[in-house]
Amino acid sequence: MTSFATLALSLVLASVSLACSVSTHPTEASALGTARSSDALVAVLDQPGPVELLTVNSADWVVPRSGVLDLDAPAAKASGLEDGDEDIQIYFHALRHPQHGLFIVDTGVERALRDAPDRAAVRGLVTKFVRFDALKFHAPLGDWLAQQATPLQGVFLTHLHIDHIMGIPDVRAKTPLYTGPGEAAATALQNMFVQSHTDRALAGKGALREWQFEADAQDRLAGVVDIFGDGSVWALWTPGHTVGSTAYLVRTPAGSVLLTGDTSHTRWGWDHGVAPGSFTMDAEGNVDSLARLKKLVSGHKGIEVRVGHQH
Repeated sequence: MTSFATLALSLVLASVSLACSVSTHPTEASALGTARSSDALVAVLDQPGPVELLTVNSADWVVPRSGVLDLDAPAAKASGLEDGDEDIQIYFHALRHPQHGLFIVDTGVERALRDAPDRAAVRGLVTKFVRFDALKFHAPLGDWLAQQATPLQGVFLTHLHIDHIMGIPDVRAKTPLYTGPGEAAATALQNMFVQSHTDRALAGKGALREWQFEADAQDRLAGVVDIFGDGSVWALWTPGHTVGSTAYLVRTPAGSVLLTGDTSHTRWGWDHGVAPGSFTMDAEGNVDSLARLKKLVSGHKGIEVRVGHQH
């Protein structure tokens, strides 16, 4: 073997050995939710539901456009999109179910990130790399929860990227946390830099409860879970951006609302069918999941779409 080939092999092996999981936090199968076929979902999509839904802008942020949009996609090239700063928001979504109470989808930002950044779960050098200096705080999760008359019953996570879990330290220790399958265990080299921050955000919390998806007989989606068993809130498996990426469909009195998570970060990306760029783990899988969500919505014009990071 040549010296160059030996060096290349050594680098590959080193990368493999250094790759680590998203988090070392324990996981378990979720007892909440029942796997259904997408036919069951479609049967109720056009009917009003009982859940009140409020989307809260926790903070404004700025990220590279090449991270949230695939600038090599034909539609992006045809539109002349170039890399640069993209203004986005960091959201959480509050769901009030008449029987089951208050839940949130994703977590916004932690109160300590504003008030005591050196004690926040996400801190240190990584905050400079991801430009936390550009954050403009509006509603840290701890502030918002302190104003609620009823306790939080659970957190539904779209995935475990830090901009979706930063608010978890503001959640009571015993509050259940739910994720897609395999989300915490997925390995990648970049996790070396964020695993400790993810673990700190989850410290003291119970095991992550993974949705128990089954293959969809109709092949509309990778999997569908009826969370409360009454067709009011649905977890939709959308692997690609991450292994366990999950979108949520909420039936409100005004109609159904799709929360895409980061299967689509931006409004432009959703409107033009362009998946995220460098922030995505599996580009091909993300394209497929985005296309499946868009096809679902196209057959039900009353669905409101709320993308991961823009109004």
